[in-house]
Amino acid sequence: MDHTFLIEPGRWTLQGNWLERDKPPMVLRGGILIAWGRDNWFTMVMKLTFPNQEHDEISLQYKGRLAGGERQYTFVLQHSELGRVEGEGWVAPASVVQRYWCLGDRQRRTGFETLYQVSDAHYHLSSGIMAGHYLTTAIEANLERQ
Repeated sequence: MDHTFLIEPGRWTLQGNWLERDKPPMVLRGGILIAWGRDNWFTMVMKLTFPNQEHDEISLQYKGRLAGGERQYTFVLQHSELGRVEGEGWVAPASVVQRYWCLGDRQRRTGFETLYQVSDAHYHLSSGIMAGHYLTTAIEANLERQ
């Protein structure tokens, strides 16, 4: 099964939970738009909302490059909570894995995401953000292609 998330342009919805240390899980919803330009550059815009208004909306704007036939890519990200971020990703046989780090961040925050492919139109996301050596937030969610 070939990947459709990130590799192909498209729209996705996200539904799941946001977890923070010492708090109950919060319902999370979102939308993702992926577009491809010339020279193998992609943009991905993501908006995460909390229907119960337990948290402020989060927006993410990615720009990255994945050369044709390659399985590794790099990206820059503007994150509404983390600020400027850089990262790398791998397109594995059954998942897309990303790691990132915040630039100029006193808390030394980093993150890790795995998007496991269930079918052409369905992925499962598991991600976490760490400050130093401690996990501070996590997301578990399902992505559906529109």
